[in-house]
Amino acid sequence: MENLTVEEALEQLLCHTKEIEETEEVSLLLARGRILAKDEKAEFDNPPFDRSPVDGYACHFEDLSEAKSDTPVCLKVIEEIDAGQYSDREIKLGEAVRIMTGAAIPTGCDCCVRQEDTDYGEDTVKIFKSKKKWQDYCFQGEDFKKDTVLLKKGTKIGFVETGILASMGRAKVLVKRKVKAAVLTTGDEVMTPGQPLLPGKIYNSNQSLLATRLLDFDVELVRIDTIQDEPQKMAEAIKEIAGQVDLIVTTGAVSVGKKDIMHEALRLIGAERIFWRVLMKPGMPTLFSVYHDVPIVSLSGNPFGVAVSVDVLIRPMLHKMTQDETLAIVHKKCVLKNEFSKKIKGRRYVRAFVDETGVMIPCGLHSNGVLATMAGCNCLIDMQEGRPGIHAGEETEVLLL
Repeated sequence: MENLTVEEALEQLLCHTKEIEETEEVSLLLARGRILAKDEKAEFDNPPFDRSPVDGYACHFEDLSEAKSDTPVCLKVIEEIDAGQYSDREIKLGEAVRIMTGAAIPTGCDCCVRQEDTDYGEDTVKIFKSKKKWQDYCFQGEDFKKDTVLLKKGTKIGFVETGILASMGRAKVLVKRKVKAAVLTTGDEVMTPGQPLLPGKIYNSNQSLLATRLLDFDVELVRIDTIQDEPQKMAEAIKEIAGQVDLIVTTGAVSVGKKDIMHEALRLIGAERIFWRVLMKPGMPTLFSVYHDVPIVSLSGNPFGVAVSVDVLIRPMLHKMTQDETLAIVHKKCVLKNEFSKKIKGRRYVRAFVDETGVMIPCGLHSNGVLATMAGCNCLIDMQEGRPGIHAGEETEVLLL
């Protein structure tokens, strides 16, 4: 298949993408960003006892009905309970216990009094304020009850989820295995950053751009490599890594030039060619194939083409693999604050910045090989074919990055 629309290409990409079923157990502090592989159900009430939300005194509310600032009630203090301590004693009318925030409230008490409303007494305490029953009182299970599903399978673990899991007593958690991927870039003209730049050469920005974006998506990069512009070399690299990864992404050598080796390399290993060329700019030369059930997405060598394609084409594949809803593409209608005067000959994605006031296209060149003007951008404007450009004040659709 050739010259597919973006939607047709996505259909083929997703058709050959499998959800990852394998799981692994990781320690709680290493679970950030991972996807829960099963429902997490509470095995006990939390807190597991009634507790005080204040530093002060626990007592019977009936004893305090007449308490006022000028006529305090005096109660006998029979014990002090600090956080982490527990008392089996039952507190009777006329008695109180000194209690700290978070400490277990003993039987018989039905309210707590802030120490600011007392004389801070040790053997006896004067209380200057009446209380209602269960006032300043936290009940067992206030946070969650036993057998409640607190986090569902498929939840992405962030700092709040980590706190919830810790409160459940989890030291380890079952999560989905990460997507494993390889990034293979080509081009005899590219050099690794850090080396002196030789005449006729450019630095390999695609490799860093693509690898970093995949890391944004929590992909485990098994191999990152630059391959010589020789079909056999690329074929060997793909064969070598295919059994270790879920996805291979290459950049460059997918068009029709003398050094566009990807077509031949894939033929040498017997990969199944699914499609070539997507009706979008940038990223049109995209080549998609499958080798031993491993999807191989071969992107254009233009830096902006890579930046667009990784979100438009590869991100939905990762969404399906992981079921991570944060990877779902989000589209939004926005009002353009400046203009893009070029006639849209085909489907085009334009770099831009969106905020609550609208969307702004940066000044400067917008060609496929220019990456610098994407700095600070947080969306792509999805421009449909046939528009004579777009002007300030018009509504447009953006893809959030």
